[in-house]
Amino acid sequence: MAGRNFLNHSTIQPLSGARSPWAMLHLDPVLLVLLLALVSFGLFILYSGADSEIALVKAQGMRIGLAFLVMVLFAQLDPAVYRRWAPWLYVAGLAGLVAVLLVGVGAKGAQRWLALPGLPRFQPSELMKLVVPMMAAWYLSRHFLPPRLSRVALALVLVFLPMALIIQQPDLGTSVLVAAAGVFVVFFAGISWRIVGAFFAMVSVAAPLMWFFVMRDYQKQRVLTLLDPESDPLGAGWNIIQSKTAIGSGGWSGKGWLQGTQSHLEFLPESHTDFIVAVLAEEFGFLGILGLLALYLLIILRCLYIAVNAQDSFSRLLAGALTMTFFIYIFVNVGMVSGLLPIVGVPLPLISYGGTSIVTLMAAFGILMSIHTHRRMITA
Repeated sequence: MAGRNFLNHSTIQPLSGARSPWAMLHLDPVLLVLLLALVSFGLFILYSGADSEIALVKAQGMRIGLAFLVMVLFAQLDPAVYRRWAPWLYVAGLAGLVAVLLVGVGAKGAQRWLALPGLPRFQPSELMKLVVPMMAAWYLSRHFLPPRLSRVALALVLVFLPMALIIQQPDLGTSVLVAAAGVFVVFFAGISWRIVGAFFAMVSVAAPLMWFFVMRDYQKQRVLTLLDPESDPLGAGWNIIQSKTAIGSGGWSGKGWLQGTQSHLEFLPESHTDFIVAVLAEEFGFLGILGLLALYLLIILRCLYIAVNAQDSFSRLLAGALTMTFFIYIFVNVGMVSGLLPIVGVPLPLISYGGTSIVTLMAAFGILMSIHTHRRMITA
């Protein structure tokens, strides 16, 4: 009876410190400062990677400004709004992916965009980087955790269905990120290690099938190039050979800003996009790479802190998955540039030149800030 009376007479109030300007704006100052430091460093490196083309740096700055605006807007929405809209956004996202396959706009052999009258073309698969973990968190948080095997299986279906559609575009890099975001939700839900082992066993069995029935010829070539780039040093192996050359030539402290030969003499392809970390390694050496990774680590730790302190299962699962997706961005890009992973076209987050991925990432950080600043406490 006492517990019932407590609940009946309790009120929900903002956590202490909610009257601060940051809390009123629903922004986390620690994460905001770290993100500003990262994008500032990124513009500094981009100027060199783009061969001192100030126009590209200005364009990137405008995109970053738009992305921060998106982050602020996403931070204003209560996590309950994301939970309520997750199923509808998921259905809309699937419809968009199907529409891409049917009437999508193609470029460079890929059909990934939709062009609606009066609107700029957009890429529905980018939306799924946010919606898939949101949907998986919505489904699993509606039941007791850890989930039963049947619910784990259904959650994985929700994850791999959009992944299968994205692979058909084809877009292997985005499909990996989307799948990873959803799988992290399932993992954080508290599944047993036996299920984890069974999952990896299934992936191992499916890998040969994907090689023969799913992967395109150019995707197979990327894997073969990873294993032996010197087999075609002037063709398929050129990118990774030049990238490793740039990384190795930087040594401990690098050649100095704007002094990189691989990028400025145009040996290094895509030096301002996918391979920008090689520019950093050549000009600032191992110390520069350590500095960048340290900044990434601080951002990830702050995001994990937000996830751990989230007040409900949906928020914890979503925050954890978005954080680890950011980590996957870093891991895949650095891995492919250093020759440890196949080249799949994943940019270095908030450093590489581009707009779509930056907006998506900043929207994710906005959701994380929303989860942190909309917390409530129950008082008698």
